[in-house]
Amino acid sequence: MARYHRAVCRLCRREGQKLYLKGYRCYTPKCAMERREYAPGQHGQFRRGPRKPSDYALQLREKQKARRVYGVMERQFKGYYLRAARAKGITGEALLAMLESRLDNVVFRAGLVSSRREGRHLVRHRHFTVNERSVDIPSYQVKPNDVVQVKPASRNKRPLVQAVNAAGSRSPVPWLSVDLVQMSATMLAVPTRQGIDTDVAEQLVVEYYSR
Repeated sequence: MARYHRAVCRLCRREGQKLYLKGYRCYTPKCAMERREYAPGQHGQFRRGPRKPSDYALQLREKQKARRVYGVMERQFKGYYLRAARAKGITGEALLAMLESRLDNVVFRAGLVSSRREGRHLVRHRHFTVNERSVDIPSYQVKPNDVVQVKPASRNKRPLVQAVNAAGSRSPVPWLSVDLVQMSATMLAVPTRQGIDTDVAEQLVVEYYSR
């Protein structure tokens, strides 16, 4: 599966806000948005003043932001949209629920890793189990009552220990039950829009693909 290999800080600068793609670094003065708030590129800081963006520009930027927050490439993201469009209920909310149910996002929301990017890396290296079975697919869809846990042999890994120690400062999500001592999390229900704090206007994403 393709993935983004370039510097991720430029993605935040392009969207003009922090997307928290690098975990702890995003909360320190080393964050690129703290030092260079202008857009990336040779002419980023010399672009013309603010002008009213078109409807298409707003929809595109929102789609790109959502895709980058969850670390999903374009083809896969459109697949999520098509599945959400066929699902019952509101398409935008169904799309966010699918993205939140990804295994790399669940371990991030549970506080077992510091970022979704780190979650993807550790899932790929088989440090997690789902219902006591090893899973190495970051896009694996976690379902209600599934138990996600760090493998016993991996619990002393430094990134996992650091993430769990810092997890107490995070606000828990209502659709997960987390046991930081056992390094495990149980999905209680399908995520709803009220339980998702991602700063994304999902309706604009739906409008983009509905053109």
